[in-house]
Amino acid sequence: MRLHSVWLTSKASRRVPTEYFVLANLKEQGAIIGRLAGHPIADTVVDANGSRYRYVGVATRDADGRFDVEALRAGEWIVQPGLVYAADGKAAPSKPLLRGRGRNPS
Repeated sequence: MRLHSVWLTSKASRRVPTEYFVLANLKEQGAIIGRLAGHPIADTVVDANGSRYRYVGVATRDADGRFDVEALRAGEWIVQPGLVYAADGKAAPSKPLLRGRGRNPS
């Protein structure tokens, strides 16, 4: 099966549902390192397939208050209520590398 990479433009990001970039049904693992909007921030979460994700920051929002999915780097996903977790190991990347969240690419 051949996978195609799609680079999102700001115009395309409005058409792509944010839900495509959100992880759900996760189990917290490891230490609780903080709280956001009354929810704990776990340093690591695990999905139903056993893929692990590590906390990397808080999701930015666009001018309309929606999550700015263009700010995600390859392998980064949004976890409610607005946290960003990066794939750790075998987890599939969310999309190709785009501009970072105001950081220099690593």
